[in-house]
Amino acid sequence: MIKNNQSILNKLMVLIDAVILGGSFVLGYLIKFYILRKEPGPGVLPLNSYVALLPFLIGVYLVIYLMTNVYTPKRTIGIWGELGVLLRANIVGLGVLVIALFGIIHGRPYARSVIGIFFILSMCIESFFRIMIRSILRRIRLNGYNKKHVLLVGYSRSAEAYIDRIRNNPEWGYNVVGILDNMVPVGTEYYGIKVLGKLDSLESIIQDNSFDEVSITLTLKDYDFLEETVGICEKNGVHTKFIPDYNSIVPTKPYTEDLDGLAVVNIRYVPLSNAANRVIKRIVDILGALFGIIITSPIMIVVALLVKITSKGPVLFKQERVGYHGENFYMYKFRSMRVQTEKEEKQGWTTKGDPRVTPIGRFIRKTSIDELPQLFNILIGDMSLVGPRPERPQFVDKFREEIPRYMVKHQVRPGLTGWAQVNGLRGDTSIKKRIEFDLYYIENWTFFFDIKIIIMTFFTGFINKNAY
Repeated sequence: MIKNNQSILNKLMVLIDAVILGGSFVLGYLIKFYILRKEPGPGVLPLNSYVALLPFLIGVYLVIYLMTNVYTPKRTIGIWGELGVLLRANIVGLGVLVIALFGIIHGRPYARSVIGIFFILSMCIESFFRIMIRSILRRIRLNGYNKKHVLLVGYSRSAEAYIDRIRNNPEWGYNVVGILDNMVPVGTEYYGIKVLGKLDSLESIIQDNSFDEVSITLTLKDYDFLEETVGICEKNGVHTKFIPDYNSIVPTKPYTEDLDGLAVVNIRYVPLSNAANRVIKRIVDILGALFGIIITSPIMIVVALLVKITSKGPVLFKQERVGYHGENFYMYKFRSMRVQTEKEEKQGWTTKGDPRVTPIGRFIRKTSIDELPQLFNILIGDMSLVGPRPERPQFVDKFREEIPRYMVKHQVRPGLTGWAQVNGLRGDTSIKKRIEFDLYYIENWTFFFDIKIIIMTFFTGFINKNAY
């Protein structure tokens, strides 16, 4: 079964990591004293003094790896997520090692540069092996091996969403064997996955098959069976997961509280509701906006002249948008269209070949140069460098009735760029899909997530293929 394969893989990874850690430490010594130098000088500890530390070093690191879930299965986590866990564990290990060598052990002049080389080498080599193992497992799973066999209990929206994701990511190696449900007829299929029977057949089906996992995907009306289902799975020793049928309400990473032993789930957790997080983000916005204005000022001057020379009207175009906490503000852009009446302006989004767009306007819209004046919106606090894009009031009134959770986006400042935009959802694209990305950003905000989006913007965000 897959759990046995996972156990073997984990033991193999522990052994590989132990060898890498030991080898990197010794190699760090050799690089420092035999490659960067001709040979160790006077007062330098011999190699065997470093080798004597290996049992302590390897033991400490492996314990930290276990405590920080380095060896937890990561089928559905991307490589950067896995390497992030590894990096954090190595940083903790480095801290413990430094404290032990230079704070607890006295009189032994261990070289700090050897520790530094060891840290870089071990992280790089361990990362290489994990990338290689992921590549091998991906090929194996795509060829139908090393599969995790799953039974779904309940035919619901969450069951269909689960199957959709499994189909879209065959490298995860999941195989949904079937579904149990009381209301959907036996034999009903969803992308080839059949309803096998009723809920009361769960125990017999588990006993007659070797499932690696049971995922509970009951509909809200069938939650009376939840406790019984969990009891049957646990009695038969099957790993069980619960995929709620209210994912449209509960965020992807629910924020829970312990109320004297009672679990309380907050329906919406917004990290930027924390004052410290807001201060950090605002400081970054101010510094980033000032830097952006200074760097792009030559471009803005040239564009301003071209707009003024090529068409009648003001250089800047201001438009009312809905921002933080639903407050309206004026967002600035370089004017890319001929001057319009209020009625013309409200007719809707631009379309391909829109006659209202000027020749220079078409270029600055395509390259997003028209958005540069929004750096001043950021500076005065109407906007942020990163966040959901703001929309016009008439569209907000429309979407709030049509798209669930649309208004949640106004719990943070709107952004010059955003998670939806760097994933290609700009211009004439699905508003519903865009909101999904915006909500993910709002619920999972971190300082480093903002930095990631800013970096991605430089590679993917400036050229807008959906701009007309």
